[in-house]
Amino acid sequence: MSSSKPLAFLPREFKGSRLRCLLLTHRSKVDMAKFFNSLVTPAAVVTNEIGWAPRGFLHPDEAKIGETSGFLTDDQRGDITNWWLTKPGRANTPNWDLVCKCMVGDRPGLILVEAKAHENEMKSRDDISAAKGENAASIAKALSQATAGWNAMMPGFNLMANSHYQLSNRFAFAWKLATMKIPVILVYLGFLDADEMSGRKLRDHAQWRKCVVDRSKGVIPAEAWDRTFDIDGTPLTVLIRSAKVRIEASLATTGETAP
Repeated sequence: MSSSKPLAFLPREFKGSRLRCLLLTHRSKVDMAKFFNSLVTPAAVVTNEIGWAPRGFLHPDEAKIGETSGFLTDDQRGDITNWWLTKPGRANTPNWDLVCKCMVGDRPGLILVEAKAHENEMKSRDDISAAKGENAASIAKALSQATAGWNAMMPGFNLMANSHYQLSNRFAFAWKLATMKIPVILVYLGFLDADEMSGRKLRDHAQWRKCVVDRSKGVIPAEAWDRTFDIDGTPLTVLIRSAKVRIEASLATTGETAP
């Protein structure tokens, strides 16, 4: 990115987890490796030579697994995009709050993170309205295939396009990548103590876990969280995690936190 290129963010981008994702990722490789390792140990390992997105305020773009380079090969990106969309030029594959490369055993894998900063972000009424026509039909077909794949491992999955769509597409993409022999760690990350948010604040991990399990009921079986699945020899781990990313100022003269 050119140093002279202006950066701009929409007000709606800071009504949820976006600010903390950018604060969190505006760090060195070493710091980011430590953070991601804290999320996924022992399921995966992140080295200091990681690649991740977004990369702080100067490189704020969220990754789209089917489109963003650096995480999959060109052929893999083409395969997953064509699985999801009939006409890619008219729609996008889903954005991810955080994506990071990792190692699962001796195999390269991906950490895919869906982050929330308050309970109201964990929606259950969202749908596929942004996609139209053939793309909508293609997405519905992909969700149906993913549902069948998940149910073959554990009954109770019901991925759908007309409700819980974001939740559904997260599990669909994780499953599809694992069928492509790419190990995946799917993380639902709650940012605690986001006091500037207008939604119901997340105060501890137990509250966040209950929110995720309750609001995914009827779509994801409760037993699926915090466990690893085997998809023809490729591991797919689903985790609920929480973290604190603080926004604060301290008075230099006293060290006290400013009100």
